[in-house]
Amino acid sequence: MIERDAASFLDDAASRFQSPSSEPRKPLRFGIDLGTATIVLTAVDADDRPVYWDYSVCQAIRDGVVVDFAGAIREVRALVARSNEALGVRISEAATAFPPGVPLSEARACRYVLEQSGIDCRLLLDEVSAANVVVRLADGALVDVGGGSTGVGIFRDGKLVKLGDAAGGGHHLDLIVAGALRIPIEEAEKRKRSGDDHIAGLLIPGIERIAETIRRQILGEHVASVHLVGGALLLPGAAGIISQYLGVPTVAYPHANLITPFGMALADG
Repeated sequence: MIERDAASFLDDAASRFQSPSSEPRKPLRFGIDLGTATIVLTAVDADDRPVYWDYSVCQAIRDGVVVDFAGAIREVRALVARSNEALGVRISEAATAFPPGVPLSEARACRYVLEQSGIDCRLLLDEVSAANVVVRLADGALVDVGGGSTGVGIFRDGKLVKLGDAAGGGHHLDLIVAGALRIPIEEAEKRKRSGDDHIAGLLIPGIERIAETIRRQILGEHVASVHLVGGALLLPGAAGIISQYLGVPTVAYPHANLITPFGMALADG
């Protein structure tokens, strides 16, 4: 990857939503992230620069397990069709990833979704490893908080030495807001990110629950810092709550929802 920090890369990547960069150096490489709430397609060029991304709301994946193959395939095909038109190239291959806690037998279903969508799956890796292609963490804990689970990888000297995953993520925060305000879960997802002080207060116990999930997974390991990726904790103050709970400096990133999807594309290099 080019020599610049993750924040700079992510700012550039965010600007590429449905808007391809001009004259990217080919060949392009692609990632398709089959998430719990969304499916994200990303593209990088031969210089590892972000070129394009797009997403589709989809409920066909649950905690990394494909529960609606037809729905997942339909949404991937739609994303690919839009991307083909926007980029002026035919996407025929891509990388994808799976939550660390998903058994390999289930993870292969992600490859199947791509293949049934007309995409050759060039690389299948865990989401934490994909995220670290962007973050490039040498020592510490990288935490990927998804919709249904929280994956934690411990890195030493740039190598992944411990990897785990546990239930609990953004969907549980949605349930807290939905229950407290008596609103549909879809509305709760939007209200969760509003920055409203009352909602922020409601979410503290849920964020601490995620922090406890992280604590259990790093138990017995010395980590100098915790790095948060994934879209579930793109919330005001979340990193501070987790840092206080763990007693460990905690780093949040702008556009953290793009880290893992772009890491997939970059990893296929």
